[in-house]
Amino acid sequence: MSLEKTDAIIIRLADFSESSRVVTMFTRDLGKVSALAKGAKRLKGPFDAAIDLLSTCRVVFLRKSSGALDILTEAQLIKRFKPEGKSLHAVYGGYYVAELLGGLTEDGDPHPRLFDEAVQTLDRLQSDAPPLLVVMRFELLILREIGQLPEFDACQVCGREAEAIRGIRFWVSQGGLVCSECGRPEYEHTEIAPGTIQLLRRLATADGSIASRLAPSPGQYKELRRVVTSAICHAMERRPKMLRYLK
Repeated sequence: MSLEKTDAIIIRLADFSESSRVVTMFTRDLGKVSALAKGAKRLKGPFDAAIDLLSTCRVVFLRKSSGALDILTEAQLIKRFKPEGKSLHAVYGGYYVAELLGGLTEDGDPHPRLFDEAVQTLDRLQSDAPPLLVVMRFELLILREIGQLPEFDACQVCGREAEAIRGIRFWVSQGGLVCSECGRPEYEHTEIAPGTIQLLRRLATADGSIASRLAPSPGQYKELRRVVTSAICHAMERRPKMLRYLK
């Protein structure tokens, strides 16, 4: 057994016994980790109420080599997730961040940059930033981090730049944009506007504070949501449960 210390976001809690819980954490240095927190359900337990969904904590745990659950020994609260005004979109957005971290990352596979972005995303969801755009930027960032971000610069078949193409479409199985000459007729309904493509690029690369100032029209947001949802579902091989609440 080895003793590990790192920062973590609590992304899932499951009851284990009358007094204990299994805690799934996305850690900065060790990736996704599940550990048994003995006594976590007690009012005056050993973790001082630090273990709460979406809390950021400094944790210490014992790693087991036999395939058994790791043992969480300490958890010191850094910050708790409490959106201003109890915005439902912000709350659901936070739960969605946890679902994405749980569903799109592997156990023991560290992504320090993704951890930092997740912490910043939760912070922005607690501010006055538009929660739906904050969440969408995080979706694109996590896709990029795991190597599943679609290409938004050119047709994935013939290579022509997007700016030179009319009637360009998004085709998730091809990994990005496809022009009308290369795409099949049945994919005509997936056509997206040039302005939406530019917004996708900016959301995927811009600093969070800049991305929060973007102002897509209702029509552009609908197109953005269609493209990003398609890419997320393709990467997860299922539709995330929390998406239904982010309309």
